Order: sequence, then C-alpha cells, then structure tokens
Amino acid sequence: MTQPWDAIVVGAGHNGLVTACYLARAGLRVQVVERQGFVGGAAVSRSLYPDFTYSNCSYVCSLLRPEIMRDLELPRYGLQVIPYEGGGTLMGNGNHFATYSDHDAMRREIARHSRRDAEAYERYARDVMRQCKFIKPLLMRTPPDPVSLRPRDLGELAYLARHFAQLGESRMADLVRFYTLSAADFLDEYFESEVVKAHLAGTSIIGTALGPRSPGTAYVLLHHYMGDIDDSVGAWGFARGGMGAVTKAMRASLEASAGSVRTAAPVERIVVRNGRARGVVLAGGEEISATTVISNMDVKRTFLQTVDAAELPGEFVQAVRNFKIRGSSGKLNIALDSLPSFPAFPAGAPCIRGDMHISESIDMLERAYDDWKAGRWSRKPYVDMLLPSLIDPTMAPVGKHYMSVFVQYAPYKLADGEWNAERRQAFGDTVIDAIAAHSPGFRDKILHAEIRTPWDIENEVGLTEGNIFQGELTLDQLLFNRPVPGYAQYRSPIAALYMCGSSTHPGGGVMGAPGANAARTILQDLRKGPSR
Repeated sequence: MTQPWDAIVVGAGHNGLVTACYLARAGLRVQVVERQGFVGGAAVSRSLYPDFTYSNCSYVCSLLRPEIMRDLELPRYGLQVIPYEGGGTLMGNGNHFATYSDHDAMRREIARHSRRDAEAYERYARDVMRQCKFIKPLLMRTPPDPVSLRPRDLGELAYLARHFAQLGESRMADLVRFYTLSAADFLDEYFESEVVKAHLAGTSIIGTALGPRSPGTAYVLLHHYMGDIDDSVGAWGFARGGMGAVTKAMRASLEASAGSVRTAAPVERIVVRNGRARGVVLAGGEEISATTVISNMDVKRTFLQTVDAAELPGEFVQAVRNFKIRGSSGKLNIALDSLPSFPAFPAGAPCIRGDMHISESIDMLERAYDDWKAGRWSRKPYVDMLLPSLIDPTMAPVGKHYMSVFVQYAPYKLADGEWNAERRQAFGDTVIDAIAAHSPGFRDKILHAEIRTPWDIENEVGLTEGNIFQGELTLDQLLFNRPVPGYAQYRSPIAALYMCGSSTHPGGGVMGAPGANAARTILQDLRKGPSR
C-alpha cells in the first residue's frame, strides 16, 4: 500500500505553493495537485499568440511579502521584479495627470492641477503611510479568535491592544473611521481636483464589487498601497517574464525541498472519514491519501463543492454561503504590432512605463459602478492598462508590444442573458474604444486580443465569480471574520483540513501571506500531535 503523503495542497496558485514550500522545508512530504496543466492559478504567464507572453490574469507584482521572497529564496530561482517608472491618468479634454516615483516631481504635477492639493499631498502621503505601518505587521500574523480563552488567542489579543494603544488617541479615532469610510469621502478630506481624486481612487475599486462612494473602499485603497519592492513602500512592479515567473520560482523552490507538483489533476472531492480529512479524490476516481489536506481554493469552492455538507455544521455552511464573493472585473490581453501613442502624455515622459488609467472623476467611476449594479458592463469603464514589454522585452518580439488591460466593471451575470461570444466581444470593444479615444490608430495596431469576463475567469482559473480577492475586503470580512467567525485561523470544522487561499486573512492579491500563515498554523498543530 502506498504511504500517505504528509500533506496534500489543493491548487497550485501562489498561496498554495507558498504553503507547500514552508511545509516541505519543515521536512514534510508534500504533494500539490492542480487541475490545470500548469501551475500558477491566477499568477501565470501564457503564450496565447505566437511569440507573445501574457500575464493573462494577475498582472502586477507589489504585494508579495519580502520576507516570503527571502525565506523561499525566490530570486535564486529566477524571480526578478522591476519597479514601474511612471504612470498617469488620461482625461477626456486631452489633458493628463502624471505620476512619478520622485516625491518632488509628484508634488509639482499635482500643483499643475491644484496648488492646494500639492500641499495636501504631503499630509495624505503621511496619513496613508501611518495606516500602512499599523496594518503591515498584522499581515503575517494569525488573527486571534476574540471569544477564545486559549493562551495563544489571549496573547494575540493583547498584542493587538498594545499595537492599537501605541497610536495615540487621535490616530485611534482616525483608524476606526478609516475602515468604514468610502474612498471618495477619504480623498475629499485632502483634495479638490477631480482628476487627482479619481487617479488615487482607482485602487479602491480594483477587484471589488463596490463603487468609490461605497463604505469600506478606503481600506481597499490602502490594501493596494501596501506594496513593497526593495523597501519602497507603495511601489508596484513587473515580474520579468510575466506573473508566471512568481509561481515558477515558487515551484522550483518547492521541488528543491523535495516537494512534488502534479498538474492536470482536478480534485473532485476531499475525503473525510470519522470527522477527519484523509486525502482527495481526483476526477476519474483516483484517491490520494494524506495526513493533512490544505485547500487553496476559495471558501465556497472548498466547502460547498468539494466537501460533503453532512460533514459540516449547518451554521458553518450557511456562513460560507453568506460570504461575499462577487465578480466585477474583466481583463484584456492585447498583442500590438507597434508601440501605441498617447498624445496627452508629454513626449519622453515616463507615464507609459507604468500604469495608465482612464478615470477622470469620482462621478465617472461611480457611474461605471451603477452600470454593474444594473447587470451590464460599464459603458465608460475604469481602465488600468500597462505595457510590460516596454520594461521587459522578453514578453513581445522586437518592435511589438504586449498590453495588459484591467477593467472595472463587468458583472458575473448579465441582466439580459448569459455571457456568450457576441457579448464578450461587445464588452471587449467597449474597452478598446475607451483606449482608442486616447490613442490614435490603436485598433489598427491590434494583432490579437484575449477578452476575459468574470465568467471566463471563474471557469478558467477557478475563482468563484471571477473575484480576484476570493472574497470582498470589507470590514465584516477582515481579520477574525475572514472567512467565517470562529474559523479565521486557517483551520476548518473538519480536523486536518485547512485553508490557505485568499479567502483567509489578510486577503487577496499576489501577497503570499495567507499561505505562509496557514503553513505556520499547520506546523504548530502537527507539533501538538495528530489531532486537535
């Protein structure tokens, strides 16, 4: 009889690979099973058009925790992250708002739109950094169970209390307000220029089924601000070779520690006997035994699709059903015959070497959200587009370019029927038209375009409703509420069945923190003995 694996990780997305790497480095026999024929989940590089490489789902590397990169020696296995060199927002009147990594240059550009806002930017940057400094130490910690009397939970609650008390009275009030503010209200406290507010508000709606005036979006803005590249907080960058370079390096790190990855192995069911996870059954009927099972799938796919409901408490199942995972994002990947021009940006400016937005006012973003609520894609969408091939020439042939386009909003379910080829193309045309309005001749440069709706992302990547965070990042779904109160410490109601995906603390993005935190919890439990 084949000896059971010490651990099986379901899903070779980045968090699953991080968990597997830490467990393998601790000496466990680890098998990762992945339904696709390649690793990466949403962090993949794919060649869908000859000689071009697409980051066809996630497209930016910023949130990946530097301590994880060091622990797993990812640069040793080929990961190189190149920071953005600029960015900006295109305006309908032919003007623009540019962004710069240099603080003084950024101030001068803001002053071009509002001298008052240039002064306010100092205060804004300081206050956002304060919020980051409070939250960042919590990313790599297991959230406490506030109703538990276990020593570990009491100790973690005491840590949180001390951490909070160090803020001082006024900053405590600011923190509490911040978690419930909308991005629009938060930015109104600093800025008057519509384009400045719209540019900064873009990160508050990326990946979330909320508008800039929805309570809670100020935190989503901050979540994206916690990038860290070479100790530059807030920096975003390109992974050389596309986002698949991240998970390729993780796989190499895992295999160097004797871990194993099996692709084209979709899991049909998690095996539970006598209240304990015992392995998985693959599509086709093959059973693989393991002492511990870890799911990198989102919480709904894990417990509503691959675990028998009879094995779970009814109230837990209901809480999982209530967990908010709503699709709102689309993605285009475009192969271009030549470099597109954007006349609104000054010649020679670094704007096109970073993220370029189409979002000139908060009202425009809110109206785009109104379309989503009505069950249609945004007629004037928020667009976040990049030309990675300008920084990384490996992604396109010489003289040609790859454009990544992230779009808000696109609904998972349309009000007037299902997604089909015709509607998908109409959605893509809407986005391309929005870009072409700022880039003369853009359509004529297109060699190929991959158009992905939330429905496509769900069916291709395995993210419920195509939600890139595996669940909304609202206050009711953060810390000890993520994903379900009482089960926010990577464990589940079933012994030896754990969660390591972005449905757990601290949430989504190519961060790796959920995977690292889950591995720490699993190793702590295994040191205690075979049962909890």
